[in-house]
Amino acid sequence: MTTTSIQDRVDELFADARDTQAQAIDCLDRGDVRDAAEKAWCATKRATDGLILARTGEEPVTTARTTDELDALVDREPAAESLLGRYFSRLGQLHGACFYDKRCNPQTKRRIRETNQYISDAEVLAAQ
Repeated sequence: MTTTSIQDRVDELFADARDTQAQAIDCLDRGDVRDAAEKAWCATKRATDGLILARTGEEPVTTARTTDELDALVDREPAAESLLGRYFSRLGQLHGACFYDKRCNPQTKRRIRETNQYISDAEVLAAQ
């Protein structure tokens, strides 16, 4: 990938994250918490992939790879640590517990809504 195409793909990933997050909020407003939780998790993953692509030049192809690359990024760039706990919170609570296990807790809606801030924070880090 050339520098231009990498930036184009990073932009696409963040645009997709924002679109998916908007869908999550629509689902939440309709009362479909499980679908909203999964969409917010997907938005989190896409934003994280955008950050990783911006920093490494390679887009993760699996969630496991995204997770490993985010861990490695934190080792190289301590500012990325602000995302780490929020990433794992969404992976475990939104994707795992709420969507798959149907165990949505009182914090689920907050996590869904706060995914907008996660995306913004990842974008800022990607631009540095």
